Amino acid sequence: MRKRIHKNQVAVIGTVGLPANYGGFETLTSHLVEHLEERYDLTVYCSGVSYPKNSRMDKYRKARLKYLPFKANGIQSIIYDTVSIIHALFYADVLLVLGVAGAWIFPFVRLFTNKKIIVSIDGIEWKRDKWNLPARMYLWWAEKVAVRFSHIDISDNEGIQNYTALRYGSLSRIVEYGADHVMRVGIEKDDKIKYPFLNEPYAFGVCRIEPENNVAQIVEAFAKSDSLPLVMVGNWDSSDYGRNIRKKYAGDKKLFLLDAIYDQKALDLLRSNTSLYVHGHSAGGTNPSLVEAMYLGLPIVCYGVIYNKVTTENQAIYFSDTEDLIQIINTINMGRLKSTGHAMKKIADRRYTWKHITGLYNLLIVDALSRKTKSSIIPRISATEIKTLLQENAKKKKQKKLIYEFENKR
Repeated sequence: MRKRIHKNQVAVIGTVGLPANYGGFETLTSHLVEHLEERYDLTVYCSGVSYPKNSRMDKYRKARLKYLPFKANGIQSIIYDTVSIIHALFYADVLLVLGVAGAWIFPFVRLFTNKKIIVSIDGIEWKRDKWNLPARMYLWWAEKVAVRFSHIDISDNEGIQNYTALRYGSLSRIVEYGADHVMRVGIEKDDKIKYPFLNEPYAFGVCRIEPENNVAQIVEAFAKSDSLPLVMVGNWDSSDYGRNIRKKYAGDKKLFLLDAIYDQKALDLLRSNTSLYVHGHSAGGTNPSLVEAMYLGLPIVCYGVIYNKVTTENQAIYFSDTEDLIQIINTINMGRLKSTGHAMKKIADRRYTWKHITGLYNLLIVDALSRKTKSSIIPRISATEIKTLLQENAKKKKQKKLIYEFENKR
Protein backbone atom coordinates (compact mmCIF):
# COMPACT_ATOMS: atom_id res chain seq x y z
CA MET A 1 0.00 0.00 0.00
CA ARG A 2 1.45 3.35 -1.09
CA LYS A 3 2.06 5.75 1.79
CA ARG A 4 0.22 9.06 1.41
CA ILE A 5 2.60 12.00 1.17
CA HIS A 6 1.75 14.79 3.60
CA LYS A 7 1.11 18.13 1.96
CA ASN A 8 0.98 21.43 3.77
CA GLN A 9 -2.33 23.27 3.55
CA VAL A 10 -2.18 26.70 1.90
CA ALA A 11 -5.15 29.09 1.80
CA VAL A 12 -5.21 31.81 -0.89
CA ILE A 13 -7.19 34.79 0.37
CA GLY A 14 -8.17 38.12 -1.17
CA THR A 15 -9.02 37.32 -4.81
CA VAL A 16 -12.37 37.47 -6.56
CA GLY A 17 -11.91 33.77 -7.23
CA LEU A 18 -11.42 31.10 -9.87
CA PRO A 19 -11.77 30.54 -12.74
CA ALA A 20 -10.05 33.87 -13.32
CA ASN A 21 -11.63 36.59 -15.36
CA TYR A 22 -9.54 39.68 -15.90
CA GLY A 23 -7.57 40.60 -12.78
CA GLY A 24 -3.97 40.50 -11.59
CA PHE A 25 -4.45 38.54 -8.36
CA GLU A 26 -6.91 36.16 -10.02
CA THR A 27 -4.48 35.41 -12.85
CA LEU A 28 -1.69 34.91 -10.31
CA THR A 29 -3.85 32.51 -8.31
CA SER A 30 -4.73 30.41 -11.33
CA HIS A 31 -1.04 29.95 -12.12
CA LEU A 32 -0.18 29.21 -8.50
CA VAL A 33 -2.72 26.39 -8.65
CA GLU A 34 -1.34 25.14 -11.95
CA HIS A 35 2.28 25.06 -10.80
CA LEU A 36 1.99 24.27 -7.06
CA GLU A 37 -1.01 21.92 -6.79
CA GLU A 38 1.26 18.85 -6.58
CA ARG A 39 3.26 20.36 -3.69
CA TYR A 40 0.45 21.75 -1.52
CA ASP A 41 -3.21 21.24 -0.73
CA LEU A 42 -4.58 24.57 -1.94
CA THR A 43 -7.84 26.28 -1.02
CA VAL A 44 -8.91 29.43 -2.86
CA TYR A 45 -11.56 31.73 -1.40
CA CYS A 46 -14.06 33.09 -3.93
CA SER A 47 -16.67 35.85 -3.86
CA GLY A 48 -20.13 34.31 -4.03
CA VAL A 49 -21.41 37.65 -5.36
CA SER A 50 -19.18 37.32 -8.44
CA TYR A 51 -19.93 33.63 -9.02
CA PRO A 52 -23.66 32.78 -9.16
CA LYS A 53 -24.60 29.38 -7.74
CA ASN A 54 -25.16 27.86 -11.18
CA SER A 55 -21.58 28.69 -12.21
CA ARG A 56 -19.74 27.54 -9.08
CA MET A 57 -17.35 24.60 -8.94
CA ASP A 58 -16.14 22.58 -5.97
CA LYS A 59 -12.64 22.47 -7.38
CA TYR A 60 -10.43 24.26 -9.87
CA ARG A 61 -7.92 21.67 -11.06
CA LYS A 62 -6.86 20.20 -7.68
CA ALA A 63 -7.56 23.31 -5.60
CA ARG A 64 -10.62 23.44 -3.34
CA LEU A 65 -12.87 26.48 -3.85
CA LYS A 66 -14.66 28.08 -0.91
CA TYR A 67 -17.39 30.66 -1.65
CA LEU A 68 -18.34 33.46 0.72
CA PRO A 69 -21.37 35.77 0.29
CA PHE A 70 -19.39 39.02 0.08
CA LYS A 71 -17.85 41.23 -2.57
CA ALA A 72 -14.08 40.97 -2.95
CA ASN A 73 -13.70 44.67 -3.70
CA GLY A 74 -14.62 47.95 -2.04
CA ILE A 75 -15.57 48.24 1.62
CA GLN A 76 -16.94 44.67 1.72
CA SER A 77 -13.42 43.35 1.04
CA ILE A 78 -12.63 43.93 4.74
CA ILE A 79 -15.41 41.52 5.74
CA TYR A 80 -14.60 39.12 2.88
CA ASP A 81 -10.92 38.84 3.77
CA THR A 82 -11.59 38.70 7.52
CA VAL A 83 -14.07 35.83 7.27
CA SER A 84 -11.73 34.02 4.85
CA ILE A 85 -8.85 34.31 7.32
CA ILE A 86 -10.94 33.07 10.27
CA HIS A 87 -12.21 30.09 8.27
CA ALA A 88 -8.68 29.23 7.07
CA LEU A 89 -7.37 29.13 10.66
CA PHE A 90 -9.20 25.83 11.19
CA TYR A 91 -7.08 23.91 8.68
CA ALA A 92 -4.38 25.90 6.84
CA ASP A 93 -0.68 25.92 7.69
CA VAL A 94 0.00 29.02 5.57
CA LEU A 95 -2.28 31.95 4.80
CA LEU A 96 -1.32 33.62 1.51
CA VAL A 97 -3.19 36.93 1.74
CA LEU A 98 -3.35 39.07 -1.39
CA GLY A 99 -4.05 42.64 -0.28
CA VAL A 100 -4.25 44.32 3.13
CA ALA A 101 -8.02 44.78 3.63
CA GLY A 102 -8.23 42.09 6.33
CA ALA A 103 -4.88 42.82 7.95
CA TRP A 104 -6.47 44.17 11.14
CA ILE A 105 -6.83 40.57 12.33
CA PHE A 106 -3.16 39.62 11.79
CA PRO A 107 -2.04 40.49 15.36
CA PHE A 108 -4.67 38.11 16.79
CA VAL A 109 -3.63 35.35 14.39
CA ARG A 110 -0.01 35.76 15.50
CA LEU A 111 -0.94 35.89 19.20
CA PHE A 112 -3.30 32.92 19.39
CA THR A 113 -2.13 30.56 16.59
CA ASN A 114 1.02 29.26 14.97
CA LYS A 115 -0.29 29.87 11.45
CA LYS A 116 2.14 31.47 9.00
CA ILE A 117 1.11 34.64 7.17
CA ILE A 118 2.45 35.72 3.80
CA VAL A 119 0.96 38.99 2.55
CA SER A 120 1.23 40.85 -0.73
CA ILE A 121 0.54 44.50 0.02
CA ASP A 122 -0.54 45.14 -3.60
CA GLY A 123 1.33 48.38 -4.20
CA ILE A 124 0.64 51.43 -2.06
CA GLU A 125 -3.12 50.99 -2.09
CA TRP A 126 -3.96 53.87 0.25
CA LYS A 127 -2.53 56.39 -2.23
CA ARG A 128 -5.00 55.48 -4.97
CA ASP A 129 -7.35 58.30 -5.98
CA LYS A 130 -10.39 56.01 -6.04
CA TRP A 131 -10.54 55.83 -2.22
CA ASN A 132 -12.19 58.46 -0.02
CA LEU A 133 -10.37 59.80 3.05
CA PRO A 134 -11.71 57.28 5.64
CA ALA A 135 -10.84 54.39 3.31
CA ARG A 136 -7.35 55.79 2.72
CA MET A 137 -6.76 56.15 6.45
CA TYR A 138 -7.85 52.56 7.07
CA LEU A 139 -5.70 51.19 4.23
CA TRP A 140 -2.70 53.20 5.45
CA TRP A 141 -3.11 51.69 8.90
CA ALA A 142 -3.85 48.20 7.53
CA GLU A 143 -0.70 48.31 5.41
CA LYS A 144 1.35 49.05 8.53
CA VAL A 145 -0.29 46.17 10.43
CA ALA A 146 0.14 43.80 7.46
CA VAL A 147 3.87 44.44 7.21
CA ARG A 148 4.40 44.38 10.98
CA PHE A 149 2.50 41.16 11.79
CA SER A 150 3.09 38.98 8.71
CA HIS A 151 5.91 36.44 8.61
CA ILE A 152 6.77 37.51 5.06
CA ASP A 153 5.56 40.53 3.11
CA ILE A 154 5.76 40.70 -0.67
CA SER A 155 6.44 43.74 -2.82
CA ASP A 156 5.79 43.41 -6.53
CA ASN A 157 8.30 46.10 -7.45
CA GLU A 158 11.65 47.45 -6.23
CA GLY A 159 10.04 50.84 -5.71
CA ILE A 160 7.58 49.28 -3.23
CA GLN A 161 10.40 47.36 -1.55
CA ASN A 162 12.30 50.61 -0.98
CA TYR A 163 9.13 52.18 0.40
CA THR A 164 8.49 49.40 2.96
CA ALA A 165 12.17 49.35 3.93
CA LEU A 166 12.22 53.08 4.67
CA ARG A 167 8.79 53.25 6.28
CA TYR A 168 8.68 50.00 8.26
CA GLY A 169 12.22 48.62 8.33
CA SER A 170 10.92 45.48 6.62
CA LEU A 171 12.98 43.21 4.40
CA SER A 172 10.22 42.74 1.83
CA ARG A 173 10.53 40.06 -0.87
CA ILE A 174 10.13 41.11 -4.49
CA VAL A 175 7.84 38.86 -6.52
CA GLU A 176 6.35 40.36 -9.66
CA TYR A 177 3.79 38.95 -12.13
CA GLY A 178 4.01 36.50 -14.97
CA ALA A 179 2.93 37.37 -18.49
CA ASP A 180 3.54 34.31 -20.67
CA HIS A 181 -0.17 33.45 -20.66
CA VAL A 182 -0.70 36.12 -23.34
CA MET A 183 -0.21 35.31 -27.02
CA ARG A 184 0.07 36.99 -30.38
CA VAL A 185 -3.19 36.66 -32.32
CA GLY A 186 -3.30 37.20 -36.05
CA ILE A 187 -5.95 39.34 -37.73
CA GLU A 188 -8.69 37.52 -39.65
CA LYS A 189 -11.23 38.91 -42.09
CA ASP A 190 -14.09 38.99 -39.58
CA ASP A 191 -11.88 40.84 -37.08
CA LYS A 192 -11.47 43.73 -39.52
CA ILE A 193 -15.22 43.98 -39.87
CA LYS A 194 -15.77 44.04 -36.10
CA TYR A 195 -12.80 46.35 -35.45
CA PRO A 196 -12.23 48.57 -38.53
CA PHE A 197 -9.20 50.24 -36.94
CA LEU A 198 -7.27 46.97 -37.44
CA ASN A 199 -6.83 47.99 -41.09
CA GLU A 200 -4.39 50.78 -40.13
CA PRO A 201 -1.66 51.41 -37.50
CA TYR A 202 -3.06 52.39 -34.09
CA ALA A 203 -2.05 52.92 -30.46
CA PHE A 204 -3.58 50.80 -27.70
CA GLY A 205 -4.15 50.90 -23.95
CA VAL A 206 -6.11 48.84 -21.42
CA CYS A 207 -6.73 49.82 -17.79
CA ARG A 208 -9.24 50.71 -15.11
CA ILE A 209 -10.71 54.08 -16.07
CA GLU A 210 -9.50 56.04 -13.06
CA PRO A 211 -7.58 59.32 -12.55
CA GLU A 212 -4.52 57.47 -11.23
CA ASN A 213 -4.13 55.89 -14.68
CA ASN A 214 -3.94 59.31 -16.37
CA VAL A 215 -6.72 58.34 -18.79
CA ALA A 216 -7.94 61.89 -19.43
CA GLN A 217 -4.41 63.06 -20.27
CA ILE A 218 -3.79 60.15 -22.65
CA VAL A 219 -7.09 60.59 -24.50
CA GLU A 220 -6.55 64.35 -24.79
CA ALA A 221 -3.05 63.84 -26.19
CA PHE A 222 -4.25 61.55 -28.97
CA ALA A 223 -7.23 63.82 -29.72
CA LYS A 224 -4.79 66.70 -30.25
CA SER A 225 -2.09 64.74 -32.12
CA ASP A 226 -1.78 64.33 -35.87
CA SER A 227 -0.55 60.75 -35.75
CA LEU A 228 -2.02 57.42 -34.62
CA PRO A 229 -5.64 56.80 -33.60
CA LEU A 230 -6.09 55.48 -30.05
CA VAL A 231 -7.92 52.33 -28.98
CA MET A 232 -8.46 52.25 -25.21
CA VAL A 233 -10.27 49.45 -23.39
CA GLY A 234 -11.70 49.86 -19.89
CA ASN A 235 -14.70 50.17 -17.60
CA TRP A 236 -15.88 53.54 -18.94
CA ASP A 237 -19.37 53.35 -17.44
CA SER A 238 -18.26 52.53 -13.89
CA SER A 239 -17.71 56.14 -12.81
CA ASP A 240 -18.53 59.75 -13.67
CA TYR A 241 -14.86 60.16 -14.56
CA GLY A 242 -15.08 57.58 -17.35
CA ARG A 243 -18.52 58.63 -18.56
CA ASN A 244 -17.45 62.29 -18.81
CA ILE A 245 -14.37 61.45 -20.88
CA ARG A 246 -16.40 59.30 -23.24
CA LYS A 247 -19.03 62.00 -23.64
CA LYS A 248 -16.44 64.72 -24.26
CA TYR A 249 -14.78 62.84 -27.13
CA ALA A 250 -17.84 61.02 -28.50
CA GLY A 251 -17.50 62.57 -31.98
CA ASP A 252 -13.75 62.07 -32.42
CA LYS A 253 -13.17 59.49 -35.15
CA LYS A 254 -9.56 58.92 -34.06
CA LEU A 255 -10.63 57.62 -30.65
CA PHE A 256 -12.08 54.14 -30.01
CA LEU A 257 -13.05 53.97 -26.33
CA LEU A 258 -14.17 50.35 -25.92
CA ASP A 259 -15.85 48.65 -22.97
CA ALA A 260 -13.82 46.20 -20.90
CA ILE A 261 -12.97 42.94 -22.69
CA TYR A 262 -12.77 39.84 -20.51
CA ASP A 263 -12.03 37.35 -23.28
CA GLN A 264 -8.27 36.75 -23.30
CA LYS A 265 -8.05 35.98 -27.02
CA ALA A 266 -10.04 39.08 -28.02
CA LEU A 267 -7.89 41.28 -25.79
CA ASP A 268 -4.70 39.72 -27.18
CA LEU A 269 -5.95 40.35 -30.72
CA LEU A 270 -6.21 44.10 -30.12
CA ARG A 271 -2.99 44.61 -28.21
CA SER A 272 -0.73 42.23 -30.11
CA ASN A 273 -1.43 44.08 -33.39
CA THR A 274 -0.92 47.61 -32.10
CA SER A 275 1.92 49.86 -33.25
CA LEU A 276 2.29 51.44 -29.81
CA TYR A 277 1.19 50.51 -26.30
CA VAL A 278 0.32 53.42 -23.98
CA HIS A 279 0.40 52.92 -20.21
CA GLY A 280 -0.66 55.63 -17.75
CA HIS A 281 -0.45 53.69 -14.46
CA SER A 282 0.91 56.02 -11.76
CA ALA A 283 0.23 54.33 -8.39
CA GLY A 284 1.13 50.97 -6.92
CA GLY A 285 3.84 48.64 -8.16
CA THR A 286 4.28 46.26 -11.07
CA ASN A 287 1.17 46.43 -13.24
CA PRO A 288 0.02 43.16 -14.89
CA SER A 289 -1.13 44.90 -18.08
CA LEU A 290 2.30 46.44 -18.50
CA VAL A 291 4.24 43.18 -18.16
CA GLU A 292 1.78 41.49 -20.53
CA ALA A 293 2.46 44.16 -23.14
CA MET A 294 6.18 43.68 -22.57
CA TYR A 295 5.90 39.93 -23.11
CA LEU A 296 4.18 40.58 -26.44
CA GLY A 297 7.18 42.68 -27.44
CA LEU A 298 5.17 45.87 -27.84
CA PRO A 299 6.88 49.27 -28.01
CA ILE A 300 5.77 50.96 -24.80
CA VAL A 301 5.19 54.59 -23.90
CA CYS A 302 4.39 54.86 -20.20
CA TYR A 303 3.99 57.38 -17.45
CA GLY A 304 7.39 58.13 -15.98
CA VAL A 305 6.97 57.08 -12.33
CA ILE A 306 9.52 54.92 -10.51
CA TYR A 307 7.32 51.79 -10.59
CA ASN A 308 7.05 51.79 -14.39
CA LYS A 309 10.74 52.62 -14.84
CA VAL A 310 11.77 49.73 -12.59
CA THR A 311 9.41 47.31 -14.37
CA THR A 312 10.74 48.30 -17.81
CA GLU A 313 14.36 48.70 -16.59
CA ASN A 314 14.42 52.31 -17.89
CA GLN A 315 14.24 51.05 -21.49
CA ALA A 316 10.70 52.16 -22.41
CA ILE A 317 9.67 55.64 -23.58
CA TYR A 318 8.33 57.87 -20.80
CA PHE A 319 5.97 60.85 -20.62
CA SER A 320 5.16 63.23 -17.77
CA ASP A 321 2.09 65.16 -19.00
CA THR A 322 -0.23 65.68 -21.97
CA GLU A 323 2.09 67.98 -23.90
CA ASP A 324 4.99 65.59 -23.41
CA LEU A 325 2.91 62.69 -24.75
CA ILE A 326 1.77 64.74 -27.77
CA GLN A 327 5.40 65.45 -28.60
CA ILE A 328 6.28 61.75 -28.40
CA ILE A 329 3.31 60.66 -30.54
CA ASN A 330 4.05 63.20 -33.28
CA THR A 331 7.80 62.63 -33.50
CA ILE A 332 8.45 58.96 -32.72
CA ASN A 333 9.91 56.88 -35.56
CA MET A 334 9.55 53.22 -36.52
CA GLY A 335 13.19 52.46 -35.73
CA ARG A 336 12.82 53.50 -32.11
CA LEU A 337 9.49 51.68 -31.80
CA LYS A 338 11.05 48.47 -33.04
CA SER A 339 14.09 48.67 -30.74
CA THR A 340 11.91 49.49 -27.73
CA GLY A 341 9.63 46.53 -28.38
CA HIS A 342 12.64 44.23 -28.70
CA ALA A 343 14.03 45.47 -25.38
CA MET A 344 10.68 44.94 -23.64
CA LYS A 345 10.48 41.35 -24.88
CA LYS A 346 13.98 40.50 -23.63
CA ILE A 347 13.18 41.81 -20.15
CA ALA A 348 9.85 39.95 -19.98
CA ASP A 349 11.40 36.65 -21.09
CA ARG A 350 13.94 36.98 -18.29
CA ARG A 351 11.71 38.24 -15.47
CA TYR A 352 8.00 37.77 -16.14
CA THR A 353 7.26 34.08 -16.74
CA TRP A 354 4.85 32.16 -14.53
CA LYS A 355 7.25 29.27 -13.95
CA HIS A 356 9.73 31.73 -12.47
CA ILE A 357 7.10 33.66 -10.46
CA THR A 358 5.37 30.60 -8.96
CA GLY A 359 8.79 29.15 -8.15
CA LEU A 360 9.46 32.22 -6.04
CA TYR A 361 6.13 31.80 -4.25
CA ASN A 362 7.03 28.20 -3.50
CA LEU A 363 10.30 29.33 -1.89
CA LEU A 364 8.40 31.87 0.22
CA ILE A 365 5.99 29.21 1.48
CA VAL A 366 8.89 26.92 2.40
CA ASP A 367 10.60 29.82 4.15
CA ALA A 368 7.44 30.82 6.05
CA LEU A 369 6.87 27.27 7.32
CA SER A 370 10.33 27.22 8.89
CA ARG A 371 10.45 30.68 10.49
CA LYS A 372 9.20 32.09 13.79
CA THR A 373 10.37 35.68 13.44
CA LYS A 374 10.42 38.11 10.56
CA SER A 375 13.47 39.34 8.68
CA SER A 376 14.23 43.01 9.09
CA ILE A 377 16.79 45.46 7.78
CA ILE A 378 17.12 47.03 11.23
CA PRO A 379 19.36 44.34 12.84
CA ARG A 380 22.30 45.66 10.77
CA ILE A 381 22.84 47.93 13.78
CA SER A 382 22.96 45.55 16.72
CA ALA A 383 21.93 46.35 20.25
CA THR A 384 25.62 46.26 21.28
CA GLU A 385 26.48 48.81 18.60
CA ILE A 386 23.62 51.06 19.74
CA LYS A 387 24.87 50.82 23.35
CA THR A 388 28.38 51.70 22.22
CA LEU A 389 27.10 54.71 20.29
CA LEU A 390 25.22 55.94 23.36
CA GLN A 391 28.32 55.52 25.51
CA GLU A 392 30.43 57.45 23.00
CA ASN A 393 27.82 60.20 22.93
CA ALA A 394 27.89 60.39 26.75
CA LYS A 395 31.70 60.63 26.72
CA LYS A 396 31.56 63.51 24.21
CA LYS A 397 29.05 65.36 26.38
CA LYS A 398 31.30 64.86 29.46
CA GLN A 399 34.34 66.08 27.52
CA LYS A 400 32.46 69.19 26.35
CA LYS A 401 31.44 69.88 29.97
CA LEU A 402 35.04 69.58 31.22
CA ILE A 403 36.31 71.84 28.43
CA TYR A 404 33.61 74.39 29.25
CA GLU A 405 34.50 74.32 32.99
CA PHE A 406 38.24 74.54 32.26
CA GLU A 407 37.82 77.51 29.92
CA ASN A 408 35.62 79.36 32.42
CA LYS A 409 38.20 78.93 35.19
CA ARG A 410 40.96 80.51 33.10
